[in-house]
Amino acid sequence: MIPQREIIEQLQDILLPVLQDYALELVEIEFKPSGKRWLLRLYIDKEGGVTIADCENVSREFGRILDVEDIIDHPYSLEVSSPGLTRPLKKWEDFQRNRGKLCKIVTREKIDDKNEFHGTIMDASEDTIEIKGTNNVFTIPIYAIKKANLEFEF
Repeated sequence: MIPQREIIEQLQDILLPVLQDYALELVEIEFKPSGKRWLLRLYIDKEGGVTIADCENVSREFGRILDVEDIIDHPYSLEVSSPGLTRPLKKWEDFQRNRGKLCKIVTREKIDDKNEFHGTIMDASEDTIEIKGTNNVFTIPIYAIKKANLEFEF
C-alpha cells in the first residue's frame, strides 16, 4: 500500500495541468478515511472566485484521469470545492494576494506571549507575515505558522 502522503503528491502532479487549463489554483488536497470509503476532496480557487461549473469541470476531467491512472487502491469519493470565505492561507503568496483582508494565524510557538493572532494582512515575504491587530503590528515568521485562515468580514 502506498503511503497517503505519496498518493497526495501523485494526485497533485496529475491535477496541476488540469487546473492550469482552467486558470485555477490548487489550495489543498484532503485524502482521508470516511466510513467504508475514503474521501478525496480538492479545494480550488481563482481570481474572482470559483463557480459551480469550475468544480464540475475539474471533477469530471480529474475523475476520468483517476480512472485511467488507477493510483488509489480502495473505494473513494471525489469532491471538488471552493475553499470558502475562510480559505486557508498555506503559502506566503496566499498572504500577499490577500493583503488588506482579515486573518487568523495560530503559531507553533509563542510570539509576544501569544499563539493566536487576529488582524489585517499588511505585508508578506518568503520569510515573514506582517499583520495589524487592534493595537499592534505583529511580524510572524513563516516557519512558526501552524495554521492560518482568512476571517469572515461583515
